[in-house]
Amino acid sequence: MKRLAVFASGSGTNFQAIVDATKRGDLPARVALLVCDRPGAKVIERAARENVPAFVFSPKEYPSKAAFESEILRELKERRIDWIALAGYMRLIGPTLLSAYEGKIVNIHPSLLPAFPGKDAIGQAYRAGVLETGVTVHYVDEGMDTGPVIAQRAVPIVPGEPIEALEARIHQVEHELYPAVLRMLLAEDEVQQEERIENDGSETSIDQRVQ
Repeated sequence: MKRLAVFASGSGTNFQAIVDATKRGDLPARVALLVCDRPGAKVIERAARENVPAFVFSPKEYPSKAAFESEILRELKERRIDWIALAGYMRLIGPTLLSAYEGKIVNIHPSLLPAFPGKDAIGQAYRAGVLETGVTVHYVDEGMDTGPVIAQRAVPIVPGEPIEALEARIHQVEHELYPAVLRMLLAEDEVQQEERIENDGSETSIDQRVQ
């Protein structure tokens, strides 16, 4: 069974959706680690209730991004993490993690990228007066919401509706789409891994890639 790490900075509703999907059997994986950069965030309480180990850190206590990402990487290796799912993690991922988990880091964003990247994407779309926005799951690269798109789902904006109603509908879509996309990615990864083993009798682990 594949092992996931979820990175989050806030309330953790997408973290909860992923955990719930694993518990229902809809997502055949184990959430083996929460990584949180904000001590006191509500997602830490969720992880504790679900018996998910958490690595919580304060970036200002480190001299650089590379320094705290190196410590995160040690935690990931110790927990034998296969994939990383960003779920409201409010930091760009740096070279330390990108190189170790190339093609294995994904993010969910509340807009139809490339429209409305960055913070407050729902508010950006709402204020722009567009007819629809949505949700995007994409691979993570060094940019802000710039990685290749994996899946998208549109959400119409109802004229005159309060932004809170739009937010609720988008979050509902997030909680459905993210576990489904993760299930697809993990299944494809399993098939590719089996093919590699059949072809050359070996596979490359995360530990080998970071050496």
